[in-house]
Amino acid sequence: MPPTPQTGRHGTGQYFEPAPAVRSAPRPITLLLPDVTLRLMTDRGVFSAGGVDPGTKRLLLDGPPLPAGAVDLLDLGCGYGPIALTLASRAPDSTVWAVDTNRRARVLCAHNADANGLANVRVAAPDEVPGSVRFAAIWSNPPIRVGKQALHRLLLRWFERLSPDGHALLVVHRHLGSDSLSRWLTDNGWPATRRSSRAGYRILEVRRP
Repeated sequence: MPPTPQTGRHGTGQYFEPAPAVRSAPRPITLLLPDVTLRLMTDRGVFSAGGVDPGTKRLLLDGPPLPAGAVDLLDLGCGYGPIALTLASRAPDSTVWAVDTNRRARVLCAHNADANGLANVRVAAPDEVPGSVRFAAIWSNPPIRVGKQALHRLLLRWFERLSPDGHALLVVHRHLGSDSLSRWLTDNGWPATRRSSRAGYRILEVRRP
């Protein structure tokens, strides 16, 4: 059975909408990784509100070491922040940009960064990231539910912001189109390779041509 995407729905609203219509109901969760433990607040109307998404956790477990030094990193579609805060913990000299269209998600991510003592996280709406910033790495559990065309536009917009030697890591389940996305990216000038595959989740690595 393919996984059911976490939509953040309750009545009306989607996790990728700017202002979820569903009533707020915050709850705490814990993200446990071999090297990082994070206490996080989630809420209805954001991605994977019931707990850290399995694809997100797979990316955090199987992803490569982060670039060293004072570089800019991007969590694209940050939600309440499990990826951004993990990157910030692992790369304390970096600046981690946590970007999401969902205002509720951004508020949660900022709260979670502060609560976990991570001052190197910068939470922003997409248009708030300065145009001069270039990313050494982009990590994302991308919003598949927005549809193919919107997803493609989103990825190409941010891939153009990679530094010359930068790369992106995406986690997508095979039942949700990981293989077709990989082919599309390669055909459109962004070579994508499968870095790992476990439990149906593909981690795709994309490098600047």
